[in-house]
Amino acid sequence: MTAQIRLLVLALTLAYCVLFGPATAIAGSDRSHRLPRLKPPRPRLHRHHAPRLAASQTLGVHAVRFARRLLGVPYRYGGDSPSGGFDCSGFVRYVYAHLGMSLPHSSFADFGLGKRVPRGSLRPGDLVFFDGVGHVGMYVGGGRFIHAPRAGSHVQVTSLDEPWYRASYDGARRLLAPKPQAGRRRHSWRSVQVRVPRLRMF
Repeated sequence: MTAQIRLLVLALTLAYCVLFGPATAIAGSDRSHRLPRLKPPRPRLHRHHAPRLAASQTLGVHAVRFARRLLGVPYRYGGDSPSGGFDCSGFVRYVYAHLGMSLPHSSFADFGLGKRVPRGSLRPGDLVFFDGVGHVGMYVGGGRFIHAPRAGSHVQVTSLDEPWYRASYDGARRLLAPKPQAGRRRHSWRSVQVRVPRLRMF
């Protein structure tokens, strides 16, 4: 009977060790040798590099570059071409028409276009207005603007700090670049098919 009890106690002890002993040992070893949890790296989305110049700023730079070609064209009231001369609004109208934008032939109407720009934030191509919005020119940078001033003059660059223009300054507007047409497809090197001539084997 004693031997049977001993065997029963031994069996219970082994069963306890099997059920609880290894689990405790594993838990203890897991605590002492636990590996740090590594967070999976977040995938980095490849963003397209932003252009160095915003679309409207690029438009203005091209506008100024083209406008400088017209320096010296004589003033003519109602004029809107290099051959016939320019008035102030005809000048900016002609320049932006070259870039695909249609402006009204009126400085008053031009003042309602685009968005208002503070004087301290002017960029090349911004339209600047004077004399109760009755005169318009185009900012070229460095505190100067290009315009067709008055009868007897010609297209020229003038400083915004000249007394009359500084006193009669009314504000500035920035024209927004036109959106590309949906029907036009951008050319891609992947869409270009190159024909390779067949080589004759001799």
